[in-house]
Amino acid sequence: MPLNPSFGTRESYTRTAIAFHWLIALLIVCGFALGWVMTDIPGFTPAKLRYFSWHKWIGVTVFALAIVRILWRATHAAPPLPRRMPAWQRGGAHLVHLLLYALMIAIPASGYLYSSAANVPVVYLGLIPLPRLIAPDPHLKDLLKNLHIALNYTLLVLVALHVAAALKHQWLDRDGLLSRMLPFLK
Repeated sequence: MPLNPSFGTRESYTRTAIAFHWLIALLIVCGFALGWVMTDIPGFTPAKLRYFSWHKWIGVTVFALAIVRILWRATHAAPPLPRRMPAWQRGGAHLVHLLLYALMIAIPASGYLYSSAANVPVVYLGLIPLPRLIAPDPHLKDLLKNLHIALNYTLLVLVALHVAAALKHQWLDRDGLLSRMLPFLK
């Protein structure tokens, strides 16, 4: 990969890391949108049940991809942040990334456990029944539902911060940081 003196080593993420980033981002946006729409549909219509299934399939897929992405990241270092970036921004970037990774695991896990507590099976892609990890429990169901919702809104805030920081670096700082994930910007 090309070298940039302000970065010290390669300046872009690997193609694999970029693919994981954008695929998972797209799935999260779709899952969030489905969650938003499906919960506003009154009753148990065929469309609502279909959206719930798609939402769960997306969640299982995000969970699996996030595990693989974390393993990839553990074995492939990210390009370093610009040396001139203030320490508080570096720390904030690392914290937000860590929280995003944690939420990519915690949100699907909480949704899966919520389904189990609600006594609703998860059948991945309509083909593979996933095991229930906990017994049906109405009190735990309510707790897990609220946790799932709270984690999703936390993710929404963190993604907004992540996007705002990327745009700040692109348009205000003009340090080329966004081109690490969008190589066509170079």
